[in-house]
Amino acid sequence: MIHPISFSVPEEKIFEILDVRSMKKRILSNLVPGDMTTYVYTTEKDYNHQYRESYFAYTKKKGGWDCMRHYEIMANGCIPLFQSIEDCPVNTMALCPKHLFVEANRLYSARFVGKEVDSLREEDIREYTILLKKITKYTQNYLTTAKMAKYVINKSGLENVSKILYLSGCVGPDYLRCLTLHGLKKLFGRCCHDYPKIEHIYKSKNIKYHELYGKGMTYTNLIEPTLRNDELDKSIQEDILEKRYDMIIYGSYHRGIPFYETVCKTYEPNRIIMMCGEDLHNCDYNNYVEKNHSVFVREL
Repeated sequence: MIHPISFSVPEEKIFEILDVRSMKKRILSNLVPGDMTTYVYTTEKDYNHQYRESYFAYTKKKGGWDCMRHYEIMANGCIPLFQSIEDCPVNTMALCPKHLFVEANRLYSARFVGKEVDSLREEDIREYTILLKKITKYTQNYLTTAKMAKYVINKSGLENVSKILYLSGCVGPDYLRCLTLHGLKKLFGRCCHDYPKIEHIYKSKNIKYHELYGKGMTYTNLIEPTLRNDELDKSIQEDILEKRYDMIIYGSYHRGIPFYETVCKTYEPNRIIMMCGEDLHNCDYNNYVEKNHSVFVREL
């Protein structure tokens, strides 16, 4: 009943590099994890563009192994250089192409260290392009928000799911909760209802990006407001009691589980999904497993 899960990236954010030689301007991205002097990008466009112009970009474990930066690098046609990836626990980042990260580190060491862009040979570009295509294809096939949402549905073992209630205890930024919700919205549209409303994932001209974690890059301003029926907010408890939804998902059980007692009295345990997207935590997932809920843990 315990399943690994990871962050994901909206499909529309994936940029495929068609001509490496003409696109790339530098061997390494200017952005270095942990070096705050390199955190100079204030817009998502500029942030993404610097990855697209770079052959490689450093990334590493921060609070947890899984980090949104990994996905942003891959989505922008850049190859991650992942420090100490061999030490990552087998069930953490289990859905990521860790074998390709190992290959990337080897390729960089063998062909790119100490070189300038103008000094790269055709065989260097060829080997790089082959690996980049593998990483981009993997991202498209397994790491989009919609693919991650399908993974959650499939692992739950439930069939004929058509209506989902996605519950949150708070509405602040949370990568796993926000991006998985985006994937469910892509699959189910208005038939996946988030409560309370996660305002910043809906398209709007009023989002205060400077107040959001990571300036809101990658996980905000994604969904058309028409894909949410605000009227359903008025009858949440009644709809739970009447089993309007086929599945209840708690986007982060660490950050609140509203209506949990009512949900448990109404729904079969296997129709209640619990998610943990925290970096560091004293995780009580065994309590939920004992209740026969499916539990998805990011840093397992």
